[in-house]
Amino acid sequence: MAVSVLHPPFYFIHEKQRQRRLCFTGLSNPGNRQVKTVADVLSNSETSGVDSPPISTSFPLFQPPPASAPVTPASLLEPADPDFYKIGYVRSMRAYGVEFKEGPDGFGVYASKDIQPLRRARVIMEIPLELMLTISQKLPWMFFPDIIPVGHPIFDIINSTNPETDWDLRLACLLLYAFDCKDNFWQLYGDFLPSSDECTSFFLATQEDLSELQDPQLAERLKEQQSRASEFWEKNWHSGSPLKVKRLAPERTRFLWALSMAQSRCINKEIRIGALNHQANMLVPYADMLNHSFQPNCFFHWRFKDRMLEVMINAGQGIKKGDEMTINYIDGKMNDYFMQRYGFSSPVNPWDVINFSGNARIHLDSFLSVFNIYGFPEEYHHNSKIANEESSFVDGTVIAAARTLPTWSDGDIPPVPSNERKAVKELQDECRKMLMEFPTTAVQDQQILESMTEGRRTLEAAIKYRMHRKLFIEKVIQALDTYQEQLLF
Repeated sequence: MAVSVLHPPFYFIHEKQRQRRLCFTGLSNPGNRQVKTVADVLSNSETSGVDSPPISTSFPLFQPPPASAPVTPASLLEPADPDFYKIGYVRSMRAYGVEFKEGPDGFGVYASKDIQPLRRARVIMEIPLELMLTISQKLPWMFFPDIIPVGHPIFDIINSTNPETDWDLRLACLLLYAFDCKDNFWQLYGDFLPSSDECTSFFLATQEDLSELQDPQLAERLKEQQSRASEFWEKNWHSGSPLKVKRLAPERTRFLWALSMAQSRCINKEIRIGALNHQANMLVPYADMLNHSFQPNCFFHWRFKDRMLEVMINAGQGIKKGDEMTINYIDGKMNDYFMQRYGFSSPVNPWDVINFSGNARIHLDSFLSVFNIYGFPEEYHHNSKIANEESSFVDGTVIAAARTLPTWSDGDIPPVPSNERKAVKELQDECRKMLMEFPTTAVQDQQILESMTEGRRTLEAAIKYRMHRKLFIEKVIQALDTYQEQLLF
């Protein structure tokens, strides 16, 4: 569904689906899925203006109270405060110039029209606080919306955790409870979340999937993560648990699925509610469909006055119709972190690292000049304006090479060509040795992925992770070749 930037926005209103997933843990998605938009499954109620939101016939929270016959002369009535009319039903999410599409890897957000660059950032989505699930990270902890009644056992389970270290467990419990609340927004929105069979989170991975990572250290951390989640579920969902709790996650897999949603779709942000600033973990509907990129065109902004999370386009960023809208989930993290939390990796992660053990070092300034890289190490950028437009060699991997390669720099002392060539050879030999330690090559991994017709998403993610690691090392070898070919002495 798309809303033009030049016209009043549409309001997204859910209607119950004809067939809702009864359990997010065991249902598989039928094959041969067609790419579709959210507009195909959501109702396309259109309003004539932003001041008169449409009414959903299947979602009572959106319905204002019916009008009754006046019993007092109109001349004796005083107009109510405009904010009064917001009481009793939820504000709607609004989107401008974007549409939601579903493909093989899940939902994404795309531009529905060409957007010209402006000096100031512009809003493309507004999501009110009422639709989010929010839990603060520090004591005194709070959560929003206040949907858990006093005395419900799930409140005691949440309260027994550590707000700073167990944020994912707490958010998973709140999500499960929201699914159990009658007429709750998340009951409907949950139909658009990936099922357990579609999820790439390694909470749901098997022992075989972990072994296919070809990274023993990461596999061990993922096992510990699975054990922590299983112990929490066994502690609170045992045979003597109240029925109110049991029905939230009757099976271990359902809780692991909720936990994977909490980790992979959570936004960590400081928000202000009342007079207090809170570091909060939030599940934000619609915004959680924005996919990750290391060169994003959007960012989040918290608007305190209206308690609204805005998705905004970067200032000066031009968007073409059909381009995907992306954000940067987190900076400064390697691929193993993305695998552990989000269940994916990137072949162009500028923060990936190779741990070299030798003493060889190359001249830093010379390496940066060859690839037109500038800035401090934490903010390295490729100056594409002075580079060859036909060349696409420099990407996030080369930026990562500039950060991870052992280098030296000593004022105005120039590098010695023979020493640079020797250092390049030693570094390349160490990279080739690393590649030989893997049981498979990047080419073989690609062939395995192409031959997989039906398989677990976690297994596919594991093979991609190890392939991306090998491609990174191979790109570093190529970068060192280019360095000694193009460097002018």
